[in-house]
Amino acid sequence: MIWGHHLGLNPHISLGPLASAPQGDLLLLLDSSASVSHYEFSRVREFVGQLVALLPLGPGALRASLVHVGSRPHTEFPFNQHSSSQAVQDAIRAAAQRMGDTNTGLALAYAQEQLFAEAAGARTGVPKVLVWVTDGASSDPVGPPMQELKDLGVTVFIVSTGRGNLLELSAAASAPAEKHLHFVDVDDLHIIAQELRGSILDAMHPQQLYASEVTPSSFRLAWPPLLTADSGYYVLELMPTADPRAPRRQQLPGNATDWTWDGLSPDSDYDVALLPESNVRLLKPQHLRVHTLPEEAGPERIIISHARPRSLRVSWTPVLGPAAALGYQVQFGPLSGGAAQHVEVPAGRNSTTLQGLAPGTAYLVTVTAAFRSGRERALSAKACTPMGERSRAPRPAPRVAVGRGG
Repeated sequence: MIWGHHLGLNPHISLGPLASAPQGDLLLLLDSSASVSHYEFSRVREFVGQLVALLPLGPGALRASLVHVGSRPHTEFPFNQHSSSQAVQDAIRAAAQRMGDTNTGLALAYAQEQLFAEAAGARTGVPKVLVWVTDGASSDPVGPPMQELKDLGVTVFIVSTGRGNLLELSAAASAPAEKHLHFVDVDDLHIIAQELRGSILDAMHPQQLYASEVTPSSFRLAWPPLLTADSGYYVLELMPTADPRAPRRQQLPGNATDWTWDGLSPDSDYDVALLPESNVRLLKPQHLRVHTLPEEAGPERIIISHARPRSLRVSWTPVLGPAAALGYQVQFGPLSGGAAQHVEVPAGRNSTTLQGLAPGTAYLVTVTAAFRSGRERALSAKACTPMGERSRAPRPAPRVAVGRGG
């Protein structure tokens, strides 16, 4: 059990009382690709069913959805399909392995859509939790889509069955990693079920003022129910630290538990104060500092040119402006599976030639821009090398008439 990163929480905020029934959307992301044996998948499926049995699923409480990682992501069931814990357990038990490639990055981008899509039964204003169970392998980049999930306020738990890269998974999980990242042998998964249950419920139940869904111009605030509609009201204060003379205030009813500030400046610090005004008892204010994201635009277009049987040229729209990239990484690998390679490209360039390719092969090419903030943005494209020229049969040598001397 090891480490990660959780956005928006301040350990110095006073805790409020807990609500009686936690609400939230729980997305279970299972590695269902061919890199997982049938035995391992069955053990993981059993563990996930055991975990769900420990959670308070139902209308007005937690909802669960299951998505498979494979060549393409696949939804086994959305959030609004099953209304009871037993129905979810039955659906997990019936889930079949999908096989194919381990395109986890693609599945994470899909998971983000599902977690915030009303069509998939996702709810607005409730905590979002992702539990990713993996053997540690992935055919495509995981970092950028995982960071986007965490930027949107999703708490990420990772359960690795032992073959994952510690540093990569630590960066992908929410913080602290000792609470959000678990390395467990596939036959010992049951050992962490109770601990993981408690951590999920903690994440589903706001115990203090916190920020989520942070963008360059906005963020969402949520807090536990400290008041009721009849016992008082809240005053929210927002103050840019660069200009404390320009605060913004918002009064909210006592039954409110969230608010979104927008129209903010990118890459800026804001001090937030939540003031519960109660006519019943004295409640301490809660404080939080939130940093909006920089306006970072990754590569917007990839151009493939000069395709040869064993090489091709990759170009992209460069990152411009104050949040210019530190550099680029171009990762490429055959779509049919196999080891991926990468080349580093300095910030001043926006093209490179990929060498040593196989003729007549389809490749997935991903260009990732790295920014000074430590964030990354990526864009992928497919590229195909042409077949090599067919070897021509040697032409017969011309016949030369040889005359006999007389």
